[in-house]
Amino acid sequence: MKREVHPDSIPYLVLADEEGNIFDHPHLRMAGRSGKALHPVFPEDLIPLPEGSELFVLPGRIPVGWDMDRDEMVATHEGPNGEKVYSVAAFMSPAHTQVALPAYLKEDNAQPLPLFAYTAVGWWKDRFWVAGFRSDPDRRQDVRLFNPKKIISRTKRKLKEYPKNRLIQHLGKCCLTYGCPAAKNFFLERFEAPLPTSTACNAQCIGCLSYQPNCDVPSTQERMKFIPTVEEICEVAVPHLKNVRRAIASFGQGCEGEPLMNPKLLEKAVTQIKKSTTTGTLNLNTNASRPEAVERLRRAGLDSIRISMNSVRRHLYEPYYRPKGYSQDDCFESWKRMKELGGFVSLNLFIMPGITDEIEEIERLSALIEKFGLDLIQLRNHNIDPDWYLDSINYEPSSQRAGVKGFVKILKKKFPKLRFGYFNPSLRP
Repeated sequence: MKREVHPDSIPYLVLADEEGNIFDHPHLRMAGRSGKALHPVFPEDLIPLPEGSELFVLPGRIPVGWDMDRDEMVATHEGPNGEKVYSVAAFMSPAHTQVALPAYLKEDNAQPLPLFAYTAVGWWKDRFWVAGFRSDPDRRQDVRLFNPKKIISRTKRKLKEYPKNRLIQHLGKCCLTYGCPAAKNFFLERFEAPLPTSTACNAQCIGCLSYQPNCDVPSTQERMKFIPTVEEICEVAVPHLKNVRRAIASFGQGCEGEPLMNPKLLEKAVTQIKKSTTTGTLNLNTNASRPEAVERLRRAGLDSIRISMNSVRRHLYEPYYRPKGYSQDDCFESWKRMKELGGFVSLNLFIMPGITDEIEEIERLSALIEKFGLDLIQLRNHNIDPDWYLDSINYEPSSQRAGVKGFVKILKKKFPKLRFGYFNPSLRP
């Protein structure tokens, strides 16, 4: 991983007008937000805007900057020519984790923001700076590795080769329509192949990327409408695991529900895949709601699971996931059984500055790691409107914050063997 770069001063606040033109404030510096608290953002928490990132204008959000001379937060309603202005945020490219949300005040009639992650951004010496850090050196989703012409030609070729495989046809849409990096890598025959299998889910996550009924926030992608056969799954997984260096194939994708809703299908698929090849890593991304199914899958040959959680504290977890027929204790039981059977367990922790880094969260997570063991924490930014999220889970600050970097530092000190990253790792060199 490259050495982190910091500016030599605090960048200026970035604003946007109603036409989407972005410019910096002449005096106010960028500020950040953690939970509901606004605060300055200092150089050690900043990196240049990563290649492949995007800037978003946030309608209905009044920019807030830090007045260094008066040491106070200041909301700015107008630009240099008296025009109305809005807040701006960065959506960082994969493998980067945020440490601060953008600072703004929400107008009364503001609609919820789309399902993306919003990071504080500023301007200094001819470049944008963001409040974040590179959390994984793996470059599997770096934008410079994706050649558009090659992606299109490779995808069309495979779609033509497998016209009757509904799963491959579905992944083709994910690749060409939604720009899914995992689907792109599958057709480029490298890294991690997605294996979506489920049309249903036993959670009703507020920020679900594929299913938002009766809501002002649209889904970012369409959920799959069919359940693939074992043969269709194997046609995707087996050649990939056999032929790709450091290959991974993963059930549980953003375009599906919860894969554990079809445990018998998964068990048959895992068994057949392992009969065909022992190379590569077979992984399950899951809410871990069915411990018995996880145990059967591990015994059938599943190598690893990645358990998604917004928090390890029940009073924050359940209002977000709104589980149907299971509780967070079931997720912990799946974690426990997978480790007891020698499997690799990752925690897909949705990072929300101000919540993830609360001391109570760190203490609860530490107790679980001591009890069950844990191999990896994936530091994934939470793709959701922060205000919508905080209001939905009835969040109130409960303890001191360590900061997102402090969260990592504390856990690294407590658990020297615990890994941190962003992607599912290959377990076989």
